[in-house]
Amino acid sequence: MYNSYFEGKLRQYVMLTIIGGILTFISLGLLFPWVIVRFKRWEMSKTVIDGRRLVFTGTATSLVGNWIKWLLLTIITLGIYTFWLNIKMKQWVTKNTHFADGIY
Repeated sequence: MYNSYFEGKLRQYVMLTIIGGILTFISLGLLFPWVIVRFKRWEMSKTVIDGRRLVFTGTATSLVGNWIKWLLLTIITLGIYTFWLNIKMKQWVTKNTHFADGIY
């Protein structure tokens, strides 16, 4: 039986959060997709499921198009789309998460 665990450290998480917040603030939100991708890469690279490490293959470029669409839909629907936004984001993350060994 394999173990599942997360190897991330608090210091790493805090640094990613602080740097991501500063970059998002300075860029007026334009770098937020990059921050999300960086955080997900770190999170997945520190996660092991049944003895198999995960890897996140999404890119900020692939997220930007979706992010703009989702943002516009949220504005047009006066915030109602935020209920779907969380689901769409989870679907995008899951679609771009794989086992590092490439065996499915």
